[in-house]
Amino acid sequence: MFVYLVKKKQIEKDYKIRKGYNMGFTLSQRSLDRLDGVHEDMVRVVKKAIDVSKIDFGVICGLRTIEEQEALVAKGASQTMKSKHLDGLAVDLMAYIGGRASWELNVYDDIADAMKEAAKLENVGIRWGAAWQIDDMRTWDGTMEDAMNAYVDLRRGQGRRPFIDGPHFELS
Repeated sequence: MFVYLVKKKQIEKDYKIRKGYNMGFTLSQRSLDRLDGVHEDMVRVVKKAIDVSKIDFGVICGLRTIEEQEALVAKGASQTMKSKHLDGLAVDLMAYIGGRASWELNVYDDIADAMKEAAKLENVGIRWGAAWQIDDMRTWDGTMEDAMNAYVDLRRGQGRRPFIDGPHFELS
């Protein structure tokens, strides 16, 4: 936990990311294209989230075909054929730090905070793939980092391994 917090603080310092500071991010045309076929409620939330986010992000996946989902399951990148991506009810987002793609988990809770704020503003229930125990992010009283940590603690307390999918958001 300590290493996680130190690394997060270093990223915030390196890229001058501050709580509540709008960096003026916008979705690229490629991200907008990847929202084709995605439910309009999710599209509204993603578009609002980029406006309020302190971390730049893009859409890497929206609607999937059955063939795409089968391929992801076959290679272990997805765990189910009942993915909400198949119905346009989910998106995967990619963080960008200093213009470069980042898979560092510690920036995804910041994106989740933006998605939570956007979900509240748009009155849309959203579930996050790093806090599966929460059906609707809008109901969580605290940061999404806290929500993720609560999920990890819950799973470990059950003797089960947590499944963290930080880039994933779905309608609840």
